[in-house]
Amino acid sequence: MQLGIIGLGRMGGNIARRLMKHGHEVAVYDRSAETVAGLGQEGAITADSLDGVIAALAQPRAIWVMLPAGEPTEQTIAELADRLAPGDVIIDGGNTYYKDDIRRAKTLAEKGIDYVDVGTSGGVWGLERGYCMMIGGKSEAVERLEPIFEALAPGYGSIERTRGRNAPDERAERGFIFTGPAGSGHFVKMVHNGIEYGLMQAYAEGFDILKMKNSSKLPEDERFDLDLADIAEVWRRGSVVSSWLLDLTAQALAGDVELEKFSGSVADSGEGRWTIEAAIEEAVPVNVLSAALYARFRSRQQATYADKLLSAMRFGFGGHVEIPQ
Repeated sequence: MQLGIIGLGRMGGNIARRLMKHGHEVAVYDRSAETVAGLGQEGAITADSLDGVIAALAQPRAIWVMLPAGEPTEQTIAELADRLAPGDVIIDGGNTYYKDDIRRAKTLAEKGIDYVDVGTSGGVWGLERGYCMMIGGKSEAVERLEPIFEALAPGYGSIERTRGRNAPDERAERGFIFTGPAGSGHFVKMVHNGIEYGLMQAYAEGFDILKMKNSSKLPEDERFDLDLADIAEVWRRGSVVSSWLLDLTAQALAGDVELEKFSGSVADSGEGRWTIEAAIEEAVPVNVLSAALYARFRSRQQATYADKLLSAMRFGFGGHVEIPQ
């Protein structure tokens, strides 16, 4: 299947590579000519403009936009809307605010263009591991694009199947789901990222407690000089708190237990804030998720060891760099 991809950053480039690996044809464009040329050497059709991507695709066309949320995505989708034809589809795979998806879908529908929002999780490891995808839009458009989602998803892999599950739709077990109308995919991904904030904060605070057990503020006979790298490693193996985030924590601590290369100034992508806003609209108490977001705000004023560990985890799964001090 053919797919155009606009934006070849940390995830866009690897999405193109994974699709090519599975036999799909991709036409790519990015503001960085060097990045585009590099993917061309790997087999992608290269373009130096949006028009070039459109010209490379047969109708009905499908174009995946993988750009930062906000103005870059907004402007690109508006420009594509002026160039595409009825029956074409625009896919937004970035971290877009779900209410923007709802608005865009209505606007594009007036032109006969389908809009599909794909909440995409997998970070810089997606090329190897595959991407978990939460997909909103018209069911007909999503079904047409299913070969793309099949290629990008992890598949059944080695994960044990859930005992007692008897759902007729097995796509969730393969790593992607159809969530409903436009906006629902990014809404589910938004809450996913809000939960991620809470999980990361719990690990970070726990390891901060372990590290401070050797503090001079404590009575000498209550001090323990604990090996944090070993603790992370043993928790990975059979513990109820094991997870990929813990794997990344263990990897970071194995390289540098003091996390010297991290300042601890932790960014937030926007989705944590949107999750809290949705909770307020729905009158749902989210004590842990709210506290995790506020901890990131505080980290930009006075960072702790916990904040350094948050930065290390974010770098581990997504290649995110810290906010400059």
